[in-house]
Amino acid sequence: MEKPEITRLLGLMDNSLRIADGEALIIDRFRLRANIYKLAEISALNKDIEANYARYLINLSAIAYGIIPSSIHELYKARGRGELPYTFTVPAINLRMVAFDSAKAVFRAAKALDGGAFIFELARSEMGYSDQRPAEYVACILAAGIAEDYTGPVFIQGDHIQVSAKRYASNPEPELQALRDLISEAIVAGFYNIDIDTSTLVDITKPTVTEQQALNCNLSAMFSTFIRERQPEGITISIGGEIGEVGGHNSNEEELCAYMDGYQLELARLSPGAEGLSKISIQTGTSHGGVVLPDGSIAQVNVDFNTLLNLSRIARSEYQMGGTVQHGASTLPEDAFGKFVESEAIEVHLATNFQNMVYDRLPVDLKAEMYAYLDKNNAADRKPGMTDEQFYYKNRKNAIGPFKTQTWHMPAENKTIIMQALQDQFHKLFVSLGVTGTRQYVEKTIKPLAVIPNLKVFLGESSDEEDVSDLAD
Repeated sequence: MEKPEITRLLGLMDNSLRIADGEALIIDRFRLRANIYKLAEISALNKDIEANYARYLINLSAIAYGIIPSSIHELYKARGRGELPYTFTVPAINLRMVAFDSAKAVFRAAKALDGGAFIFELARSEMGYSDQRPAEYVACILAAGIAEDYTGPVFIQGDHIQVSAKRYASNPEPELQALRDLISEAIVAGFYNIDIDTSTLVDITKPTVTEQQALNCNLSAMFSTFIRERQPEGITISIGGEIGEVGGHNSNEEELCAYMDGYQLELARLSPGAEGLSKISIQTGTSHGGVVLPDGSIAQVNVDFNTLLNLSRIARSEYQMGGTVQHGASTLPEDAFGKFVESEAIEVHLATNFQNMVYDRLPVDLKAEMYAYLDKNNAADRKPGMTDEQFYYKNRKNAIGPFKTQTWHMPAENKTIIMQALQDQFHKLFVSLGVTGTRQYVEKTIKPLAVIPNLKVFLGESSDEEDVSDLAD
């Protein structure tokens, strides 16, 4: 007998969908596309059991529609073997605000360019301040894909699944368990791409680079083993590692080799024959969110593209990975993005500028209300000599979660302006990064496998809020 919650939600879908034997049957694709936003809104904004039922129905509907959460592992490994051209860099896009509508803009931009090699991602820290757990984020992405008539593999990634150095130093095991719990939650939700970041534990006081990277590579191997033990049958989750915390000194060949050699030895010990990393994140001179100057502008940075190119080639030739990953890039000048392709970077992470674009176009009264919230709740973060522009820029991400409902329900005219600006930006970035025409490479290398969602898992999801103030975005 059908659950009453499901019956009610199906009623909202205008008879476009029904459920039989744990699978969705689409009665009318057009009506489903026109009404899927209702389930996305319930998933994102409701705090009761109905939100979990909405996520369950979205996942079932996406599979029936032909939208399959997938791992990009095989595409990256093919690139590492030289079977794909070095003419594109995969954008990994963090959607902190109005995720459903923003994801729709991503899909529109991708469809216009026949692009398939792009990733949606969310960091451990962002899950906290944006008030988006993995199951909700996946539901938003999949619902957006349905709304925009997208089909094929969709890549969703856990960005910076990062160890807090402060909490690890105080009491290691609870911090490691927190990451295990998050990884398990993310995999069940459909995050089949996970970036492990234990680079926070690199100890530069050690006398040799091998010793400096030892804890980093050993814990990366431990988490890789944990992921491999929990990935769905038939899916090889794409795992990324990181050798230098973003914002620190630039990475070099010695660090990469020390990390990878130690990682591979430890992985072979823990799980003989297990598949390793598909990519490696390095530091080349950027910082997350950029450095804001007193007038509110962003300081220019010099990205070391030679390091990207050199380490990408070593990653491929010596360790059979797809290449290097660039973090903290969204606030760079637009003419920089083509250089990531020239530097053969496999992936580039983009987040803060999309948040900035939304904030710059919010209704004036809503933005003022959000800033007043920061004045009250983040007053301790206002450092001596900090201008208002610097304070709000640095802290305004902390108003995203508390005002999620208000931004979701902002006037249609404001939302239309924001989403057109985002779509235009996604289009420009996709062109610069060579995403145009990459659907052919996805189709060549990725064989999507649908994992039928289990209703009991959706109904049992819960997670306590955690302190993520010292984690990277």
